[in-house]
Amino acid sequence: MSDPIPEAISLLNEHHRAFSAAKPLADKTGHTVPSDTKSFSEILVSLLTGLRGRTRRKGSDLSDGSDVKAASVWSAIDTPRFNGCAPAGRVSDTAKKPNDVSALDDMPFMFFVLWDGGDDGRPRCRVWCVRPRSDREFRRMVATWYAKREAGEIKSTNFQLHPPRNREDNVIRNSCGNLEYPLLFRAEMRGGTYEVVHFDPTVLVDGECRLST
Repeated sequence: MSDPIPEAISLLNEHHRAFSAAKPLADKTGHTVPSDTKSFSEILVSLLTGLRGRTRRKGSDLSDGSDVKAASVWSAIDTPRFNGCAPAGRVSDTAKKPNDVSALDDMPFMFFVLWDGGDDGRPRCRVWCVRPRSDREFRRMVATWYAKREAGEIKSTNFQLHPPRNREDNVIRNSCGNLEYPLLFRAEMRGGTYEVVHFDPTVLVDGECRLST
């Protein structure tokens, strides 16, 4: 695969430009800022990994069965979280999955994309990557969540993970387990353009979550 960084930077700059252009008008009219974080995040992951989208077909976010979870702190009204991080409550024949950790067995990757700010408030984008089929700590956490749902301790079908919003660490939290996630990519706005400060595609091959407090 050719160097993905130039196109990734171009996409990040366009995302920031569109957000910045719309924000004054949204503030003036009393609306939320229109920012398609989901689609921008999916395109960014495709650029970084070479994994294509599904060309508007239903199903997973990426053609290999992987998913992309996105959250943005920018002008957020609610607390941004990564939603739907484990399949549950699906009833249709095409979408139905087992109500246990084996639901992750056909998902090569799960990517988490967070749009927030660093210590100095500069816009920032980070991407973490998990290999759900083999990551022991991630699977243990998800299995705990499924067990709590089975026991009736958890009613919701939405397994949420809490990203490190405006923090410098890579710990993503949940009541079933706090883990340090493998960081694939990090870019920060500097001098009017994004600059990549971390890109480690080896996590696609051997990245693993680690227990955190």
